[in-house]
Amino acid sequence: METLLKNLGIIILLLGVVCLVIYKFACPSNALLIVSIALEIAGIISYIVINRRRD
Repeated sequence: METLLKNLGIIILLLGVVCLVIYKFACPSNALLIVSIALEIAGIISYIVINRRRD
């Protein structure tokens, strides 16, 4: 469980990348762009916060 929590920010970042790939190849919609940037920002912030609290 601790390793999942440690890598949660990276997982969220990868979900943002998956949204961008779906946008590129499947359905170009502005909603996917908004979701992907929100996931990217949330992933970066959560990665920083979680790893700062663990140390």
